[in-house]
Amino acid sequence: MPLRPGCAGADKFALELLPRLAAQGHSVVGYNRLYPGQEPLGDAHAGVRLRNFRTVGYKGFDTLLHSAKCTWDILRHNTGDVIHIQNGGNSIFGLVLRLFGKKVFISQDGADWARSKWPWYGKAYLWVSSFLTAFGPNAVIFDNVFCRHDFEKRFKRRFDFIPFGSDVDAAKADESILEELGLVKGEYFLFVGRFIPDKGLQYLVPAYEKTSGSKRLLLVGGSPNPSAFEAGIRATQDPRILFPGFVYGAKTHALMKNAYAYIQPSDIEGLSPVVLENMGLGTPVICSDIVENRYVVADTGLLFRQGNVEHLHHQLEHALASPEKMRELAERGRQRAEAHFSWARVTEAHEIVFRGGESPYVDSVPRESDPLLDVHEKDAGNDSTAQRLKPH
Repeated sequence: MPLRPGCAGADKFALELLPRLAAQGHSVVGYNRLYPGQEPLGDAHAGVRLRNFRTVGYKGFDTLLHSAKCTWDILRHNTGDVIHIQNGGNSIFGLVLRLFGKKVFISQDGADWARSKWPWYGKAYLWVSSFLTAFGPNAVIFDNVFCRHDFEKRFKRRFDFIPFGSDVDAAKADESILEELGLVKGEYFLFVGRFIPDKGLQYLVPAYEKTSGSKRLLLVGGSPNPSAFEAGIRATQDPRILFPGFVYGAKTHALMKNAYAYIQPSDIEGLSPVVLENMGLGTPVICSDIVENRYVVADTGLLFRQGNVEHLHHQLEHALASPEKMRELAERGRQRAEAHFSWARVTEAHEIVFRGGESPYVDSVPRESDPLLDVHEKDAGNDSTAQRLKPH
């Protein structure tokens, strides 16, 4: 904090939530993770005091080392009474903090042990950590109802649901980035995120390469650590595909606002903040039909079958041939984001949970009567939900 290359959804979440908590009069400390070669970005940001600790560059071990240093610092200097931890893989440190009298809250965004980026021992560690997540902290906060629903069935306990917010000030979008990258408004598809298998770029690139026309594909982001997967994505020979690297803040919002459509081809996802932001900006969304994406977009997005390159290609061609339909979906998405997701409400909900209450979102997303929860229990091939269109 502030954001820098390699940041992801958890960093974006902290950047939105922590300053808002500070603005409410709370004393807030944020812990920054510094990789080899990185320098601290300051001791404070937007009312949040920052503590910066270095870690190693080895995937998985970087988190464990950093979290251990943060835990020691919290206990040694008593930097907080309420400790909010991102990701259940850190739940072992939450247990330590509770033993020393701290109130601990963990945000869990999905089944981490199922992510393909982890080796077998990483998956085993995260699976064991899920038990500590379920029983160790004062409360667990999920950003999507499906993961919460699965945890409740598995552990026979109640957990909280608080989504991400979708608020974006479109007036502050920095459109100079369009000139920098040689882009024309409405003449490109967009993806923003990490270049890891979970995000589905291995489907998007070959699907796009088959499309006709001049609309470009902009892949914003990369990997915090170089990988063979990222190298494979960047090896495309299609000159229409651009890799601008990491872009943040007002420039990212300008890219979203002016895209023909935003594409989220995920295999695994929480409640995606980047999809919410695109919806809030009135940008059409094309995404995989995993239940988490369907929950976010409902009937306002164009869906393709998860992992199906041919179906994604057909949906891209359909989007190109149906600009009026895409504008209609975009407006419905904007209205949905405005009605159901706001950072002010998200911040208030966290304050309530931190004080020992239950998230107000529990009542707005009923556990048993939510129709999208019913979808989760049914055959994923049911084409009656959302905007899943058959190939032409």
